Amino acid sequence: MSEAMHQVCLLLGSNIEPEKNIPRAIQLLEQKLTILEKSSIWESASESCCYPDFLNMAILGKTSLTAGQLKERILRPLEARMGRVRTSDKNASRPIDIDIILYDGQIIDPDLWQHVYLAVPVAELLPDYLSADGENLKDVAKRLAHSTPIKVRVDIPITQS
Repeated sequence: MSEAMHQVCLLLGSNIEPEKNIPRAIQLLEQKLTILEKSSIWESASESCCYPDFLNMAILGKTSLTAGQLKERILRPLEARMGRVRTSDKNASRPIDIDIILYDGQIIDPDLWQHVYLAVPVAELLPDYLSADGENLKDVAKRLAHSTPIKVRVDIPITQS
């Protein structure tokens, strides 16, 4: 009997050599889960005044792991392998950050509705995903992008699955 597969939406972010680290993280993730779709890479300012801009992108994938297993067995070890050191400063610079945004259609990171760096890449893949008040993600992303600068980075090659 085959294991049940779960759909997951991940957000990758980096502001330390992001042009190198995001494509590398994708390569490593492709060894551990099935990647279905990738968003564009988006550049936005750090939420803190003192750090370089971040590049972010979303990916849709499939895994047989639970959200907790995915985080502990795949995502955290991959971040550590790429040099991520977690500190008390949530906005600190990092070579890679990988967060679970949605798992089997359920929201894991409610910040999706408040931050342009989350909403825009995820909306590229799931534009019709609805908030609790019935607003679709595409409209939320558009509204957030009007008040917070974000730009697509077409100059960074992403490996194709």
